[in-house]
Amino acid sequence: MEKQENAVNITYSAEEQKELNAIRARYAPKENRPLTNLEKAKAIDARVERKGLIAGLTVGIIGTLVTGLGMSCILVWDKMVPGILIGLAGLAGVAGAYPMYQRVIRKERARVADEIMQLSEAE
Repeated sequence: MEKQENAVNITYSAEEQKELNAIRARYAPKENRPLTNLEKAKAIDARVERKGLIAGLTVGIIGTLVTGLGMSCILVWDKMVPGILIGLAGLAGVAGAYPMYQRVIRKERARVADEIMQLSEAE
């Protein structure tokens, strides 16, 4: 390998080197290092939370759109009774978003509880 004439050498303190290694480890390919049990548990927990978030957001967004349809019925098409009924159905969907999130989280946590317990007992 050829030696570069204008090469720059940078020296880091021990604290900076530790921080630099931590940042570098986050960008290193996963196949080069085995995952620790803590990293595995965090990944499983994040997957559980993501499923609940997706379910809750889906219900909430659909409820919001239905509420908007009810408002359109009232304001644009002068259909008061159907608009109120559709709007109330949409509001029920919006109100059900958080309970849906909690339900999915509880169900998923019960499903992966054994695996998390095994990971937390090891080491």
